[in-house]
Amino acid sequence: MKPMNEGHLAILRRHMVEVVAIHTDLASDEIGKATLDERVMEAMRKVPRHLFVPAPLAPYAYQDMPLPIGFDKTISQPFIVGLMTDLLSPQPHETVLEVGTGLGYQTAILAELSGRVWSIEIVEEFAGDAGVLLHHLGYTNIEIRDGDGSRGWREHAPFDKILVTAAAERPPPALLDQLKPGGRLVMPIGPEGMQRLTIIDKDEAGQTKARDLIPVRFSRLETIT
Repeated sequence: MKPMNEGHLAILRRHMVEVVAIHTDLASDEIGKATLDERVMEAMRKVPRHLFVPAPLAPYAYQDMPLPIGFDKTISQPFIVGLMTDLLSPQPHETVLEVGTGLGYQTAILAELSGRVWSIEIVEEFAGDAGVLLHHLGYTNIEIRDGDGSRGWREHAPFDKILVTAAAERPPPALLDQLKPGGRLVMPIGPEGMQRLTIIDKDEAGQTKARDLIPVRFSRLETIT
């Protein structure tokens, strides 16, 4: 059988977004909405997810499931990527910090929707590969470095929005400190087996308020002591 071409992959990508829309509607009672922002859906129709997974897994890239990318890590399920992005609500004038670049798929989605993305990845190989791929795809509003994302990126703080793609028992204090008043942080919070996708808003006085949504399962946020 001959390999799929770009036309086939584009059809599968549109189908993936349709499945995300169905999943969102089915989960509407838990997440509080029946549809995701059309800007998010359009970004997911555009970004070629098959380039952000190991080549042997490219035929499965547009199924609504996580896929292994190496180092015991995964690329998140498309529905979760769409939901987390929607909840974060990045805007064209905003600066976003992403903790956990992986191979850069979520990073690309954020770059489609925000003004600037600063992304930190603890696996040096991922940081390097993601940087090369995103540059090749023409993204000029992304900066990636390897390191401990729980410490944030103080040189470029404060951030309008922060997205963390790994779970912790509680939000890292450095990230809350680097979030602008009026800003939002989205991440999975909780112990193994009890994680909840959580939104943390910081008001203009610097006080934070959290609300959790659906149960999720993410790898643990790795730190360097």
